Amino acid sequence: MELKQIARNVYACLQEDRGLGYSNAGLINSGGGMVVDTFWDLPHTREMMKLYAQVWKKPAARVVNTHHNGDHCWGNQLFEGAEIIAHRECAKRFQGESLVTQVKNLPPDAPAWLKGLAAALKDWDFSGVKLTPPNRIIDEDMVIAQGEIEVHILYVGPAHTAGDIMVHLPAERVLFTGDIVFRLCTPIGWEGTYAHWLKALDQIIALNPEVIVPGHGPLCGVEGARDMKAYFEHVYAEARRFFYEGLSPLEATKRIDLGPYAGWTEPERIIFNVHRAYREFRSMPFDAPIDRPTLFGEMAALRASRPRAR
Repeated sequence: MELKQIARNVYACLQEDRGLGYSNAGLINSGGGMVVDTFWDLPHTREMMKLYAQVWKKPAARVVNTHHNGDHCWGNQLFEGAEIIAHRECAKRFQGESLVTQVKNLPPDAPAWLKGLAAALKDWDFSGVKLTPPNRIIDEDMVIAQGEIEVHILYVGPAHTAGDIMVHLPAERVLFTGDIVFRLCTPIGWEGTYAHWLKALDQIIALNPEVIVPGHGPLCGVEGARDMKAYFEHVYAEARRFFYEGLSPLEATKRIDLGPYAGWTEPERIIFNVHRAYREFRSMPFDAPIDRPTLFGEMAALRASRPRAR
């Protein structure tokens, strides 16, 4: 974990992308302090707070959750008494991720894919987590004067999730994107649509920030948004072709040449994005239930079937 200053009184807390859950966060150290996202468990969030303690006098009085996935908000409880800001759609979905929390104690006869998921979670300790939902709900964009820093909170969902927001600091030319941008690692789409996600990426390009703090992966500039857009356009076009040829999502995924994106971490996550495309081709609603066990099982099958580029 690394604390990196990216503008005056603005910091990124970065975790090397080592797979599931290794997200990034940020600190605006002005006007009582604003933290952008917490981490998936209490030990990692405490480590983040120790890094922030190098620059703050006391814990931040505000927290922004960019969306409801646990790796961006399950550490909220450590900011006792803080104002926690999130979009209404984030608040509606603020609950435990049962598949994640159930895989820690598996029976010996558990399927191989579930054991693989448990292995991927070995670095995380969910004990003691008490979900602390947002207490300031927003429905649209808003501007906050955080001391001398003007903070623009932008709603861009449903894209990665239904309640995605970004945190933009126009004067500092810094943008915290949450999981709208994954940098050099393969994104996963939950609720949302390709159209909204691509629109959000176009918005990032138009904002032209100097520094992007992605939800996962290293810092970048607008090239991060451009690469994500190109990835999605490629996957969507290929998925459409194979959908109309009658292939299943798994069969289609096995045939898609990832080209320059094959070196992104966990390329097998593409199965989630192909399934999302198929749901759209079938005119299903953006928040239709997702069969996560099937998707994680197919992801494990893909991982086993193709060499991993590192």
